[in-house]
Amino acid sequence: MHTGGEPVRIVVSGYPQIPGATILDKRRYARERLDHLRKLLIYEPRGHFDMYGVIPVEPDLPGADLAVLFIHNEGYSTMCGHATIALGRYAVDHGLVEPKTPVTDLAIQCPCGLVRVKVDVRETEKGFVSGAVSFESVPSFAVALDQDLEIEGLGRVRFDIAYGGAFYALVDTASLCLDLEHSPLAQLVEIADRITRALSAELKLEHPDDPDLAFLYGTILTDGGDGRDRPSRNLCVFADREVDRSPTGSGVSARMAVQVARGQVGLGETRRFESLTGAVFSAKATFAERAGWFDAVRIEVGGHAYYSGRSRFSVEAGDPLGSGFLLR
Repeated sequence: MHTGGEPVRIVVSGYPQIPGATILDKRRYARERLDHLRKLLIYEPRGHFDMYGVIPVEPDLPGADLAVLFIHNEGYSTMCGHATIALGRYAVDHGLVEPKTPVTDLAIQCPCGLVRVKVDVRETEKGFVSGAVSFESVPSFAVALDQDLEIEGLGRVRFDIAYGGAFYALVDTASLCLDLEHSPLAQLVEIADRITRALSAELKLEHPDDPDLAFLYGTILTDGGDGRDRPSRNLCVFADREVDRSPTGSGVSARMAVQVARGQVGLGETRRFESLTGAVFSAKATFAERAGWFDAVRIEVGGHAYYSGRSRFSVEAGDPLGSGFLLR
């Protein structure tokens, strides 16, 4: 499937059972024992540098209809909004949950926690048809506002840090004399990656639930807008310089957490965010709460996902490149 052009390869069979008492245990096991399969699915010749995937696992949280691990070119995400939107449709269409009109509710356990999903469903003569999807993720919160750091080649860079299921640095491209409309993509990716690496080396992040969640996942370059009157454009560069084609669900949650912290958006208000493909996610602040020592907010993110095909992969004996490789 894809969401806003961002691929999500959903494994439906053939993957070995992943043991572990918790989903983070399963994530560690997959990273340490089964990483060759991630490379086989994500890397060339079956995938590409910016491929993304989902591995279903057994849930360990009460109330979860399914549980998943997320995979990409570098490893294993803690949250993925575009994949969650695709999984909502997939779960309804493939009988993982009972379809109900006009909205089917389900819960997906992600490494960051339980994510509540709503899928628009209508009944036709040929059966149930799924449509738009929204999800309410784990608590999102701002960690640092209006910080700056001297970064080689960029000078003093101003940034925010926020969590929306994963930690992101948020940077207004105007402060870097760049433009998401006209600056070359390669230049934007290089700068975003340089910011992520510099901040990862300088900042120590903490998460109240588990230290496995406490790492900077990427940098989101924004157009500086708030998404009120028109969608605010952003570019998310995560993992190993991977470019999100969607507006980034967890990134949108992080952006909204910053806007709530600044008083730029109130509870019940909706904003819209756009990716470089023109895809738009809506985002609404639903209610405030605490996440450990952080003031947090729940964000409801909405979008559309579409089917793009079905594949069956194999490795032929003696193939020197069959285990996967990457060229960029």
